[in-house]
Amino acid sequence: MTDLEQILPLWRDLEASGAEYVLATVVKVEGSSYRKPGARMLLAADGRRAGTVSGGCLEAAVAKKAWWLTESGPVVQSYSTLEDDGELPYGSGCGGVVWILLERRGTADEVMRALEEAWNARVPLAIATVLQGERIGQRVFAMTAGDLELAALEKFCADLPVWIEEHAARPALWVFGAGDDTKPLVKMARTLGWYVAVADGRSHLATAGRFIEANAVTVLAADEPPKIDARARDAAVVMTHSFEQDSRILAGLLSGPARPAYIGVLGPQRRTRELLQDVARRLGFVPSERVIEGWLAELHSPTGLDLGAETPAMIALSIVAEIQKTLSGGTGLPLKQVRGMKAAPLV
Repeated sequence: MTDLEQILPLWRDLEASGAEYVLATVVKVEGSSYRKPGARMLLAADGRRAGTVSGGCLEAAVAKKAWWLTESGPVVQSYSTLEDDGELPYGSGCGGVVWILLERRGTADEVMRALEEAWNARVPLAIATVLQGERIGQRVFAMTAGDLELAALEKFCADLPVWIEEHAARPALWVFGAGDDTKPLVKMARTLGWYVAVADGRSHLATAGRFIEANAVTVLAADEPPKIDARARDAAVVMTHSFEQDSRILAGLLSGPARPAYIGVLGPQRRTRELLQDVARRLGFVPSERVIEGWLAELHSPTGLDLGAETPAMIALSIVAEIQKTLSGGTGLPLKQVRGMKAAPLV
């Protein structure tokens, strides 16, 4: 579960009751820090809080003074992960300095509403926030990459001390298969904050009760290709264990108007080749070696990274890891082996 998924329920509750709150947002980091700019924490007057702005070393310090610091309006406050005497760590020893924008409902409500809208619609969001002067806390938003939104954002930023944060569209994982082995995959993907949809032609398996973490569960029609609202940062995994279903699903994914960035197929590549031969016939192609190899180059087959996985949970981990690597452009190598990169700090 992401910070936003933790924050939104508390924010909705506070908004519904008209209660005051403080929103803490990391806007700058120097040195080592567990959280990066854009990390948020919501504080309620009754002591409830959601989200984090560090690895656990700053939350109490931020909450302790947030209310009186914001009595006169938004403020940017710096925090060190070292004690004031520079010797003893708060608890994690990150050794960095974090600047946090503290603001109350008056300015925070607008950004929370924009974040919720973009999250639910699965669209990118850019936010420009003034961090100094009389206009501190004022913002302008670009909900899409449209020219008008970007022009407004650029105009707002002119000659102002602003911080611009960009949020990529929330990715979705389309899981085709509702067997028991898909349950850990769905659970892991939801932990990462992805939108997760499960679909299968077997109505006794594709039920909301079996996949309580999924955002959507659908029974596929036996004679129709899958209909999905795929976006550029989405992923799909085909794992029904049924040749007929997998072939029909792959035909729909490979011929659809919007293709997910990642399409994985469970099982050995030999089986995938046989599936693609059937897919070619479904789509009216001659199942030639050139066609099959072209499709194979676009697929992740077998799906997942080589983690020595054996159990359904381990296999799910390997699949999620490869999807994350693909969507983020990571190397998949141990951090200490990445060229030009030092060993990652613990916090």
